[in-house]
Amino acid sequence: MGTTQLTAAGIGAGDEVVVPSFGGADVARAVQELGARPVFADIDAHTYCLDPSSAEGAVTARTAAIVPVHLFGQAADMAALRAAGERRGVPVVEWEPLPRTDAIDAVRRRQYATYLGRRLRGVVVPEVGDGAEHAFSAYAVRVPGNGRPDRDAFRRALRLRGVESDVPVRVPAHRLPEFAQDVQRTEWCPSLRLPEAERAADECLTLPLSAAMTKKDLQRVVSACNALGGLLRERVS
Repeated sequence: MGTTQLTAAGIGAGDEVVVPSFGGADVARAVQELGARPVFADIDAHTYCLDPSSAEGAVTARTAAIVPVHLFGQAADMAALRAAGERRGVPVVEWEPLPRTDAIDAVRRRQYATYLGRRLRGVVVPEVGDGAEHAFSAYAVRVPGNGRPDRDAFRRALRLRGVESDVPVRVPAHRLPEFAQDVQRTEWCPSLRLPEAERAADECLTLPLSAAMTKKDLQRVVSACNALGGLLRERVS
């Protein structure tokens, strides 16, 4: 989806659009292209998607839409978001639907994700709520510790062990210079704080996961992560 669908939703110059800060940079840019203003909201700590309560709290009289983004194959809580939109009289427009995958590939991804989730140590594995579905288009874990240096050191150590990984979002959108003019600041709050988005950007790492992987590939990922996991202190929630 791009500016065409945002335009079809009636979004134009002078409007505000609520978007997630974590993973929402592309939609924020599309909003700016229309002359509208992205308003950043926080994410749910478990799904990494737009938090309905934070989104509802960001709505003003100028809000034209709430635009959630599905991440890592995990859907945003559309029912709660639509309920929030109805309460505030604001439409909810999906940035893009979850990608469709071959049924066999989808089953394999879920099986492999279950395998990793049961065996990985020293990282926080994805959580899938009751009744929720996760396609695991990416396998996002958290590296606990004191923030970005721990995650990045962990990634470098994995590479030395032959396992490539990625940082999906290094800086949340509300902290990017290109959106500085869109972030609300007041005398009492000189910088916008979205703690879950900021923490996710500091801690998230995506590990290899594809339907083409073999059991040996999965074991290599587990072995490499677990060899490092004991060096990290689990964050107390």
